[in-house]
Amino acid sequence: MDSTPTLSLFDNAYKSHTAPWVIGEPQPAIVGLERAGLVRGKVLDAGCGTGEHTILLTRLGYDVLGVDSAPTAIEQARANAAEKGVDARFEVADALNLGVEARYDTVIDSALFHIFDDADRVKYVASLHAACTPGALVHVLALSDKGRGFGPEVSERVIREALRDGWILEALDETTYRGVVHEPHVDAIGLPAGSIVDEPAWLARARRI
Repeated sequence: MDSTPTLSLFDNAYKSHTAPWVIGEPQPAIVGLERAGLVRGKVLDAGCGTGEHTILLTRLGYDVLGVDSAPTAIEQARANAAEKGVDARFEVADALNLGVEARYDTVIDSALFHIFDDADRVKYVASLHAACTPGALVHVLALSDKGRGFGPEVSERVIREALRDGWILEALDETTYRGVVHEPHVDAIGLPAGSIVDEPAWLARARRI
């Protein structure tokens, strides 16, 4: 990213219900992580949006907190959880300042890492490191630079460099990220608004040293 998008851009996307990442269900790649036994202990859903992953994991019995910097996202996540009858926990929080007390054993990042510019990415990864217990797993699902411009995209090199110092990168796999096409992406994707797409993405697994 040339520059990190403003908070108001994200909050307005939730208010107008035009966020292409809101699909009304968990990302298949994240569901796969849980089924593979790669979620454990106390869990942080960083950039939780409308809460689909927090709700899923809470329903499955995990101790999980969903956080997002957009107040409207948290409002919608709480309403979403209440509608589904799930007692999920959500808080407004700045991903660049998650706190210095290590407390999470697993972090789920679905489409947050890729929004940051070079400077903020460094801050974000440092924030994650501080918030994780030694040996914690961080799972990063990010749009790949092999995609069609559906959103911010990152290269394999960017992920490897970001998760180098203080981390062991255990896996970096190619996968897909599911989204909804809205008007701004119609030309890039070549599909009408409202279409569901599975775009190329990376799924990284890093262990905190």
